[in-house]
Amino acid sequence: MGIFDWKHWVVILVVVLLVFGTKKLKNLGTDVGESIKGFRKAMNDEEKPEEPPVQPTTAQPQATAPLNQPHTIDGQAHKVEEPIRKD
Repeated sequence: MGIFDWKHWVVILVVVLLVFGTKKLKNLGTDVGESIKGFRKAMNDEEKPEEPPVQPTTAQPQATAPLNQPHTIDGQAHKVEEPIRKD
């Protein structure tokens, strides 16, 4: 006999029914179901790929950067402390 015996669950269910009533529990279940449905719909909408924007046919080609321009690399320097040697 543990703390979650089936008899305990029956008593808890009866107390919940007496406190809240069946009508409130039915409304609560409906609200939870609708929110789960809305969540699933939102997740499915996010997964659909967006259509690429339509480019006008009279668009000018984009200018490219000259080949002699230097390229930069972003980075961060870190100070490294080495132990002092006694020779």
